[in-house]
Amino acid sequence: MKFRKEKTEDLDVNLTPLIDVVFLLLIFFMVSTTFQRESQITVQLPKAAKEPVETPAEKIEIIINATGQYFVNEQELIKSDANALIAALNNVTAGNRDIPLTIRADSKTPHQAVVTAMDAAAQLGLNRMSIATSFAK
Repeated sequence: MKFRKEKTEDLDVNLTPLIDVVFLLLIFFMVSTTFQRESQITVQLPKAAKEPVETPAEKIEIIINATGQYFVNEQELIKSDANALIAALNNVTAGNRDIPLTIRADSKTPHQAVVTAMDAAAQLGLNRMSIATSFAK
């Protein structure tokens, strides 16, 4: 039997290269990462606080449904583009640019459809424009 004690070499792990590699990876990811600030804004659509006021008998009303289809004074337009809307508004106004215009849009209506309606009214010179909201009860 061997009772002799053999000399064992002390094993130790040198952590310096490991720390160097970790710092190099950290620097690499810090330099190569792009940071984007994306802000999200929650928009609360307005509700009317007062009772609706009476409007004059002669008025123009543009209604836009959820699919972006236009109705001028409850008459559906065949095409849903700016030229058709301008032509319909021109026929309804008959040159009178002081008629009040109301734009009434569905809550699911694409924003571009409302902007197109406002642009068409501005091109014809209709300056008495309002946007209808629902009455808060």
